[in-house]
Formats: sequence, structure tokens, C-alpha cells
Amino acid sequence: MPAPFFRFKQFTVWHNLCAMKVGTDGVLLGAWTPVNPSVKQVLDIGCGSGLVALMIAQRCNEAVITGIDIDEGAFLQSDFNFRQSPWSNRLRALHLSLQELEQSATLPNHNSGTVLHSSLQELKSGHTAFDLIVSNPPFFSNSLKNPNQSRTTARHNDSLPLNELFEHSNRLLNETGSIVLILPVTDYQKCVKLAESHGFHCTASVVIIPKPNAEPKRILLSFGRIKAPEIKSELLLESGTRGEYSVEFAKLVRDFYLKL
Repeated sequence: MPAPFFRFKQFTVWHNLCAMKVGTDGVLLGAWTPVNPSVKQVLDIGCGSGLVALMIAQRCNEAVITGIDIDEGAFLQSDFNFRQSPWSNRLRALHLSLQELEQSATLPNHNSGTVLHSSLQELKSGHTAFDLIVSNPPFFSNSLKNPNQSRTTARHNDSLPLNELFEHSNRLLNETGSIVLILPVTDYQKCVKLAESHGFHCTASVVIIPKPNAEPKRILLSFGRIKAPEIKSELLLESGTRGEYSVEFAKLVRDFYLKL
């Protein structure tokens, strides 16, 4: 039976309460997301177990990260993982949707009840709260749904179509902020066009190749409001030997995986 947790070098992620377990997609997003010293406020949309938020907390010494999820089990899981981590004072879990987040007048700190982010009025006036928005969003749209409702919510985009993700992010992100996603590689063109319709431009992309000679399945994408040439690259996950990481992937995750 698989363990109900995954241990990293500086933190442990329990995932027994949430539908989507710790996986390569989340690790890639947390490790690759471009960050700089100006990143102070981060939003993780559909945070699940809290994996991505925890990885960014490890990478950004001063950033405050808010994770939101509409699934109660995922919210409870991320809240627990955040509280047990070395960065509990900089991590917050909220049980609400992206749509509800934007509508909320204030966002309470789960420990002290103080306001963590801007009021709705400030958001509407352009004083937006976030420097970075990350998401490993649900991306199945017309496929057979799992009888487990939590897993269906985590995997299907009924509750958060990409168009709405960009629409709400446009009002929550500051002018120099960025949105970083991991998606099926087949959604690349559609996602770029949707982003552009909301004033965002793809600044970087990484095609993820599972192993040599295999078809790519995922792509990492970074969007910003400033138009610039897109930096394109590829990342191989496994070398020729099954279960053996490529040099590039091992370098990307060496600060997190115990055996690297």
C-alpha cells in the first residue's frame, strides 16, 4: 500500500485526505516556476496537498503564499501540511474558489484573523495583491469522469475553465506579475491564445519529455503582461534507464528530493 505521505529534504507532504497525490507535475511546477526577490505575495490556485506552495516557500525566503482549493479534503490537507512545515508563518490555506477569492472583501489570516491581502475595493482600483500566480489546474474537459467526486473536481475543468483562470487572475495580479501553469502539451496553442485575449503573453515554455524517444505529455508555461520573445526549451525526465532521472531533471529537483 502506498505511503500516505511523501518526504522531501525540508518538508513532508501528507496526501491521504486529497484526491490528487504528490506527482511529477506538481514537482515540476514548484521547482521550475521563475521567481525573483520581488516576489512577495503568491497565490496557488487549486493547491491540493500544498506541494507547490511548499516548494515555493522553500525557494522564496520572504514570500507569503496563499493556497486555495474548493475541495474540503484538499483544503484540510494543505492546511495541515502548511502548519507542519518550517514556513508555517508564511503559508495560508483557504477553502474557497478563485471566483470567491476575488469576491471576498478581506482574506483572513488562519492564525490571527488579521487581513492578509488587499480588500476587494483595492483589487478593483488596481492595487492588486499578487506578484505570482501558480496553478496545476484541472485540465480534462470531455473525458469520462471518475465516480470519486473529489478526484473529478481535481482533474476536470468544469469548475475552473482556463478562460476564467486568466480572467480572474487578470484582476488579482499586479502589473509586473506572472502566471505559471503546467498543462497537457496539446493545450499549448489554446492556452496561449486565451492568455493573449486577457492581455498576457507567454514568456517561457518547457516541453516535458518522459523518456528518450517518447511523445511529450506536459508543458510548463509562464505568462506576463509585458510582451517579449518566448524562451522555449525541453526537459527530459528519465535517461535511457527506466527509473533513472536525467541530468537536467535531477539538477532541477536536487534541492527537494531526498536521494539527490
